[in-house]
Amino acid sequence: MRTRTSRLAFTLIELLVVIAIIAILIALLVPAVQRVREAANQTHCLNNLKQLGLAMHTYEIAYKFFPPAGDYPPGGTGDCWSVQAQVLPFVEQQNLQRLCNFSQSYSVQGTVTQFRVDLYQCPTEVNSKQRPTSTVTHHPLNYAVNLGSWMVYNPLVGAGGDGAFASGLRLRAGAFTDGMSSTLGLAEVKAFTPYLRDSGNPSSWVSPPPTNPASIGAFGGSFKADSGHTEWVDARVHQTGFTTVFGPNTVVPYLNGGISYDIDFNSSREGTTLNRPTCAAVTARSYHPSLVNVWLMDGSARGVHNSISLSTWQALGTRANNDLVAGY
Repeated sequence: MRTRTSRLAFTLIELLVVIAIIAILIALLVPAVQRVREAANQTHCLNNLKQLGLAMHTYEIAYKFFPPAGDYPPGGTGDCWSVQAQVLPFVEQQNLQRLCNFSQSYSVQGTVTQFRVDLYQCPTEVNSKQRPTSTVTHHPLNYAVNLGSWMVYNPLVGAGGDGAFASGLRLRAGAFTDGMSSTLGLAEVKAFTPYLRDSGNPSSWVSPPPTNPASIGAFGGSFKADSGHTEWVDARVHQTGFTTVFGPNTVVPYLNGGISYDIDFNSSREGTTLNRPTCAAVTARSYHPSLVNVWLMDGSARGVHNSISLSTWQALGTRANNDLVAGY
């Protein structure tokens, strides 16, 4: 009698075939999973912008004006609280707002500054972490307010620029003569952005904005490698604002120590001098492929592709410049 033995294992060829099939399936599935994940992140991000934008309008209903981007007194210096800090009660952060003493600098209120506001961070942010300083610990943010086209603060009169929000100005709906549907309110920025600051150049608030990103480094200043947009409490443009000097995700190159950085620029930090204007090239950036998400002052939110014309982007950045915004 012959006995039949059953085979209990794969042959080498069969095993290799199975491995090859699995590899093909993974190669097909990974991009699909990544697309699904990015779509979910995109939706989450847009929802964050809509909630924050709704808070801006709720603030305006309550106080009859939109929150100013700081209140630096003419001829005075000091720190000012951000728009994002002022709207805390309207993003379900009443308890945190009660901890804020707005009559004092945030730099001595570590209980507040170290608090992470989840709504202010995009799920795609790769540097969602604390930033300790010598006095307090800060948390970053990814949604910045539109502070205009270039000049964002004139200390001689204590007033800001031509964006949807401005230092020292309590803007009402009627101030948006270009139309709220044609004015940016919020846009994404990246946390821990390197930037140049305090060169004093340009020295005039009527100086025209630069047109070449590579020319920014010529303004000079103190280089900070990784602290832009890391303080959600600070009203200064390099922390909680953006400008429309350059289009979405434009690379602004700067070489330091043999390393090339993509930087922002602030000629003089608001509230630090009595007579030097603040001109700023603070670019809207995101980790979403080829776009940044924005919120418009009419309450809508959408993605804006990197390919938008610079003239259209800059027209969206002003509230009352008689600009005509074409389709984008």
